[in-house]
Amino acid sequence: MNRVHEAWQRARRRQWWLTVALSLPLALAITAIAARLAGINIASVVLFATLLVVAGAATWRARRLDRHWLVRQLDTHAIAQDSADLLFADIATLNPLQQRQQARITAALQASPPELRAAWPTRWLALSWFSGALVAVLAVGWPAPGTSLPDLPGRTTPTASAAQPPSLQSSRLQIRAPAYTGQPLRTQTALDAKVVQGSALDWSLRFSAQPSTAALQLHDGTRIALRRDGEQWVAQWKAAKPTLYRIVTEPALTAPRLYRLDVVPDRPPTVRVIAPDRTLVLATPGQRQWTLQFEASDDFGVAAQAELHLTLAQGSGENITFREQRIALTGTGPATQRRFARTLDLAALGAGPGNDVIAQLQVRDNRTPTAQTAQSTSLILRLPSEEQILGTDMEGMVKKTLPAYFRSQRQIIIDAEALIKLRRQLPADEFVKRSDAIGVDQRILRLRYGQFLGEESEGGAKPPPTSDSLPTSDTPAADHDDDREHEATSAQSGHDDHDHGAAKADSVPVFGAATDVLSEYGHTHDHAEAATLLDPQTRAILKAALDQMWSSEGELRQGRPERALPFAYKALAFIKQVQQAERIYLARVGPELPPIDESRRMTGDRTDLGNRTSTLTPEKAPDPAIVAVWQQLADSGTTPDLDALSQWLGRHQSQLSDPLSLAAAVEELRLAPDCASCRTTLRAQLWRALLRPLPQVERRSAPDPMAQRYLDAMEDTR
Repeated sequence: MNRVHEAWQRARRRQWWLTVALSLPLALAITAIAARLAGINIASVVLFATLLVVAGAATWRARRLDRHWLVRQLDTHAIAQDSADLLFADIATLNPLQQRQQARITAALQASPPELRAAWPTRWLALSWFSGALVAVLAVGWPAPGTSLPDLPGRTTPTASAAQPPSLQSSRLQIRAPAYTGQPLRTQTALDAKVVQGSALDWSLRFSAQPSTAALQLHDGTRIALRRDGEQWVAQWKAAKPTLYRIVTEPALTAPRLYRLDVVPDRPPTVRVIAPDRTLVLATPGQRQWTLQFEASDDFGVAAQAELHLTLAQGSGENITFREQRIALTGTGPATQRRFARTLDLAALGAGPGNDVIAQLQVRDNRTPTAQTAQSTSLILRLPSEEQILGTDMEGMVKKTLPAYFRSQRQIIIDAEALIKLRRQLPADEFVKRSDAIGVDQRILRLRYGQFLGEESEGGAKPPPTSDSLPTSDTPAADHDDDREHEATSAQSGHDDHDHGAAKADSVPVFGAATDVLSEYGHTHDHAEAATLLDPQTRAILKAALDQMWSSEGELRQGRPERALPFAYKALAFIKQVQQAERIYLARVGPELPPIDESRRMTGDRTDLGNRTSTLTPEKAPDPAIVAVWQQLADSGTTPDLDALSQWLGRHQSQLSDPLSLAAAVEELRLAPDCASCRTTLRAQLWRALLRPLPQVERRSAPDPMAQRYLDAMEDTR
């Protein structure tokens, strides 16, 4: 069995080398092509990758020669007698006859093992190596991009003359974009191109007859000189702005034409905020981290490094301090769309309760020599103050209520009448309780209206008044009705609610005492007559209303709403009188026009007439010279002033939507003055430049997915 195993391993090694010998020429050919197209660096990578593929394929094919393959190969030899599978069977599982057959085959194979190795495919090896070598030689010998073809021996271009003017025979434009764009070298035969701003352009032109001089004439008057290099004329230029150009020679070129060169500027990068989803984030109590995620994109790549600007605002009111910090971030993902993420430790930043953390990401692109920068929107994390945290902690214990709204006098009347109707349905205690509640509302309203008379607010809680204790004079305080007029009156009164520590009511006044003088003359707003700006009649009506409110309150607090209604109605009537007294009525009169002078009619006399000139600023009229050129283009017998049109185009280039098309039409007519279609084209282009834009309704932008779902839901509910 040892010799059989060695023959098997030799067959596997022969299969491995056969695969390598057949595949290696193809790998070398692919490497040569890569070296010619992309350079030696890329070719090295391609060579390494192809060798790995060849080795993997050879190993895979060698491992296919497994034990089943060996059994099949041994059975093809007569010495195995179709019993090769017995060689690998367990002897304990065989019967005596099978054991004898196994021993006999094993001895025979040990004596003369068969040849299992495959023969070398000489024909296929020769064809493979010949094809690979041919492809490699062609790839190495093929001219590199940008190199000129050698001139054929014995062929010389004649010199141009008036009898034999030059014509463009062949052309090549080589475009080298800036290195930071990552664009490969591009070579084309067409002279129209669209290039990146800052690209280096190399022209290589060949004429049928050699001119004495040649140049590239730009539409703005600039000339790029062409220099002769053997049989070719070459020039270099760095594309900075869009332009039109044509080839001018001496003698003049036959059939000249205009070429267009569009220059695409490098756009600045853009930054999009991924997280958080809003610019102002209210931090939760106990929050220690803040996660930020941004996405920066650019047409030619964003720099891998970016800066995160952090500003910490501390303090409140006018005592606010700012502390800035910059953190370098490294982006992930492709160069044209990088992602930047950072999780901020608020404690490390020194952010505490009541502080604001402001974050903004600044990125730059790879443009050289000056990179373009862009900033994201400012993100603000507002940390809750200690008072807000305390309020949050007590949220489960404190019952939140809506702000109290005071009842109006009309509402008190409505509530009292409704309570009277429920007398038979409610128990006596419940009826008195509800009546007392309405009486409390009446008291609050009375206190609010009392502020209009300049009186102080009542102190602590007082016992409800009784019918025996009802005063005959008013004791007004303040509240408000539901109308707006008395609110304005309250704002005019300018009253302040504070206790002045006046002498107690039971103190005995002493003539000349300081306390009596202070209480008598120090606080005039305690007196109803001097505290407000209301006239005496209005104050008297308001006092009467307060008297009625006091009486109504007393009856309601004792559970007698029927007796309170007359006082409440009288109080409402007095309040309406006060409101009506504060209103101002203006008589409605028509305009008084001067009488018409009949003697001036139909005479055309415009003396003493006012100026009716419109205040709208008129739009500037087009340049008369350009309008004249547009009119001259309609007459084939006149020659338009193209030089003036070119100068006007240079001054107003930024105001036109497509200045190159207009410049191209001017140059076409300049090259062919008798071309009727060129005149029509130029006139149409000039009309678009002179035409005032018509006002248009701005198209509504398409809704985002969330807005679209909302609109669809609205449609479904109809």
